Amino acid sequence: MRRRLFGPNVKVGLGLAVVAAMVACAVLAPWIAPHDPYAQDLMARLRPPVWADRGSWVHPLGTDNFGRDLLSRLIWGSRLSIMVGLTAMVLAVSIGTTLGLLAGYLGGRVEQLVMRFADAWQAIPEILLAIVVVAVFGGGVPVLILVLGFAGWEVYTRVTFNLTRSLRERPYVEAALAAGARSSYVMWRHLLPQMAPVLSVIATLQVGQLILQETALSFLGLGLPPPTATWGNVLAEGRERLWVAPWIANLAGCAIILLVLGINLLGNGLREMLDPKRAER
Repeated sequence: MRRRLFGPNVKVGLGLAVVAAMVACAVLAPWIAPHDPYAQDLMARLRPPVWADRGSWVHPLGTDNFGRDLLSRLIWGSRLSIMVGLTAMVLAVSIGTTLGLLAGYLGGRVEQLVMRFADAWQAIPEILLAIVVVAVFGGGVPVLILVLGFAGWEVYTRVTFNLTRSLRERPYVEAALAAGARSSYVMWRHLLPQMAPVLSVIATLQVGQLILQETALSFLGLGLPPPTATWGNVLAEGRERLWVAPWIANLAGCAIILLVLGINLLGNGLREMLDPKRAER
């Protein structure tokens, strides 16, 4: 019954709908945002959402301490959060998959070097590494992408290494080598496509983690500097006025939760499709 009511297909559908809606808002922000996210109107500061007393449809989700439209700032903030998360994920996948393929296929000293480095890297907390690097080099978009991408490569290396070790003895790999194919061709043409479904599930789940890390850095003042419209900055601004204007922090938190929930539903649904036994539990 549980599988029928909330099986992998339902999870993928719900997650995909939420993520698609968020991505559409991010892409269409210049056209759907009702106001300039940086335009200040001190006469309209701390206006509540439309469903509260003194709320107005001019600012459906209210305004912040500078009179900036909260809905517009959340829409524009989604662009940066999603862009940083996706780009950092691509960087982590590229680094981790390449190292894992080389270590698993070549073995020997390459395997020892890569896997021991991965062991040492695993001992470093990702968020602590991000905080240190951003504090030293600043919180620009390139720095955030690089530090989050480099912090998350290790999981792909381990998964790719284990899969490569199990796939390199398959008959079609041996046949390709016997036919004179180069090792690089075998890795990228025969091995990598077999790993793509597993890696795509991990990548989907990691995007949510990276978005949370970017938001946390912005919330701590180590991300993109104010008044840049990011979810972390909006959340930090709302924290300072939590008792006066609770809707600022609450709505920013709801946007973050909704996107990460959609990503996790999508990733878990894909994982259960690849592993039907997991869905039956």
